[in-house]
Amino acid sequence: MNAESLPTSVTTFMQGDIHACPMRGHSTSFQLVNEFGDGTPYAGLAYEITDYEDTVHTGKLDAKGWAKVNNHHCGPVVLKLNKPFQGAEALYRDLRKRLDYPLPITELQVRAEKTRFFHKTGTRTQANPARDLPETDAYCQVEVSELVKHIAHLPPLVARRDPPKRAAHKLMRSAAKSRDFTLADKTSADGGLHTILSPAEMATVELGFSPPPPKGVALLPNKHHVLEVRPMRALRPMLSTGDAFCALNLYQLSVMATLSYTDFGQEPNTQPVQTDTVSFPVQPSNGNWFGHALPQFDELWKVDGSQTRKYYPLYEDVPYSKRLEVVPFDPNLYPEVNDPALGDEQEHPAKLHCLDDRNKDNSTDTQAFICHHDELILISVRGTSEFWPDGLRDGDAYQVPFAEGDGKVHRGFYGGALAAYPFIVTYLEKFYSGQKLLITGHSLGGAVALILSEMLRRNLEFSPQIVLYTYGAPRAGDTTFIESAQSLVHHRIVNQNDPVPSVPATWMNTFAKPAPMYGANAVVLGLIPVAGLGLLIWGITNFFGDDYGHHGALRHFMPVEFDKDHRSSLLWEPGCSTIIDHGCAKALRVTNGLPERGSFLRQLFDKGHHSMVDSYIPGCWASLRRWQEALQLKRSLVTNREFEWISSALENIQQQLRAVKRDLEINHRSYVREQELAHKTLMLNEEIDKISMTQARLTALHGQRVTEADVYGSFADQPEWVEESLLRWNANPENLIQEQLAMTPPAAADHDAVIAAMTGGHAVGAPFHLDIDSIV
Repeated sequence: MNAESLPTSVTTFMQGDIHACPMRGHSTSFQLVNEFGDGTPYAGLAYEITDYEDTVHTGKLDAKGWAKVNNHHCGPVVLKLNKPFQGAEALYRDLRKRLDYPLPITELQVRAEKTRFFHKTGTRTQANPARDLPETDAYCQVEVSELVKHIAHLPPLVARRDPPKRAAHKLMRSAAKSRDFTLADKTSADGGLHTILSPAEMATVELGFSPPPPKGVALLPNKHHVLEVRPMRALRPMLSTGDAFCALNLYQLSVMATLSYTDFGQEPNTQPVQTDTVSFPVQPSNGNWFGHALPQFDELWKVDGSQTRKYYPLYEDVPYSKRLEVVPFDPNLYPEVNDPALGDEQEHPAKLHCLDDRNKDNSTDTQAFICHHDELILISVRGTSEFWPDGLRDGDAYQVPFAEGDGKVHRGFYGGALAAYPFIVTYLEKFYSGQKLLITGHSLGGAVALILSEMLRRNLEFSPQIVLYTYGAPRAGDTTFIESAQSLVHHRIVNQNDPVPSVPATWMNTFAKPAPMYGANAVVLGLIPVAGLGLLIWGITNFFGDDYGHHGALRHFMPVEFDKDHRSSLLWEPGCSTIIDHGCAKALRVTNGLPERGSFLRQLFDKGHHSMVDSYIPGCWASLRRWQEALQLKRSLVTNREFEWISSALENIQQQLRAVKRDLEINHRSYVREQELAHKTLMLNEEIDKISMTQARLTALHGQRVTEADVYGSFADQPEWVEESLLRWNANPENLIQEQLAMTPPAAADHDAVIAAMTGGHAVGAPFHLDIDSIV
């Protein structure tokens, strides 16, 4: 079959100036196919062909994605498919009509989003069935951005073996009236004319000697072309929108919280941006994640420049318009917000998605990023990074009234939340349409995220549904604030030897201290971290004012070490301060009005336990693996070995607390005044009772069986979706290794030997000694 015999049932119309030319009578045919060689996804699409003499031919593709243009002028023609999407699907309709940054979505884009990749990894195909058909004269791999007018909202081009022929495109007439030549064409970083013209040719164009050829893909005359259109799919991290805790979000949000420590990575990142396009080449950066790599279907894992171990999120394959969006930047399409003439008022992605007030007046050194898709808005707040500004903010434990609600909050953390709040609200005003707000933060970022979340929850303009996950967060408010914020869904994750959740201690200062005192302590903190933090804590100790408290439902990583070769960590809800609040037992021993701090300072040497990359992410990853394993094998999260070990430890702790109580009652004059004895005794009695509650929780956990919802949250009712994402996740060998940390420990070959190892060589049933200091 030759090109002349191809179907001609599609009507083609001509418009524009019809020049008298003896070189009429040529024909060109083409077919749009997906990566499987099927043209039906593109059936009925309206197209526009412009020939050498600017005659415009229009028509629609037939049921197999075919079309033929007859009687056009001699020379190549340019194909475009610019018809706007006019269907009824709410997602695309809303994106096209939203008030801020309406997207010029075409019918071609929607069709490409509904196709799937031949390779699950998204890599380009090396062969296509349509390529080998006898009638195929020319074959190329194209993307939607090469066939439509506006491209700033589309993904950057992906490497391919068979790009469109640039030489054919350059043969087009240079002075056509149908040319749509804008500044955006000249400088596109995401696959505009620079992929067609050489730098020298572009320089000639910019000097005004000749306009560029029109947008579109050039086709050679009297040939049949097959254009393989790349599916418009993107990767996005799987995130449950359910309120209940799930192992999926535990791990995924630990990665997102760590990603907040990176910059946005936009180039150029100036105010205003003078170029017509921006790019996100910096790796790792949150701009590169959501503005470049994931839209290209690249699986990313690096969230820290020093990171060597690969921790891949679970990704889901979604239509491109459902990705976590970074807004487009196009001064020609959005002059009212993107025009450089707006100066400081100009908007661009870095300004909308990334808060960084380090170089601003009255800086709080607060950083955060935000992005969204149709179901959720993700907000991640950065933790302590720079010792001087962050150290001052961490140490400013003076309690101030929470203006948006009840109680008092940590002044330093409140300052960070107040800086982030207008940034978040500006984004919500543009893009909030009822999505769930998923907020996360590590360390200082977790404390700021807590206050920020409560501020947003009380905003009646939005009244958003919020789910908060924090990692190693310090206390942020007093008991009144904590009580008033009970409706806020907060899952708080704490490592066993992480000292940061212990501060500000309930006994810390609630009075303003002179700024020089904080400054001096911060200097020591920077030079000698352990001693400096100890000095800082010593200087701000006071026993007046309302107690600081922790908000949220705690999940605690408790180490379980059977011997030097067998260790694990159990994620659970112990509920007793002796385990979850480092230093509690020591704080009960008061000398001259000040608590002993030896056990707390010892923890400072374990600073790795506060690190996200070295501790929290590995623990969360291994916990997800444990929960997946428990679900698959239909067994408990707690093995018999762990249950016996922890039960023995809890019994020993209870005995030690009773000994502390007896010692306090006998020798209380050495520690506290007479009038304080009853209060201290009451605290100890409550803690002893909580040990029994903790034992009951352990017993319940040991008997509990994991459900799909426990592991995957709101994805539990989409098992096929979960399975597809797991296949991609498990294709990375790093996710299949066996690791002891937080994973189910290996079964014992000799049960008696293991019990002996667990108990330090003691006979089974003998008292097991576990010093409180080993816990706190």
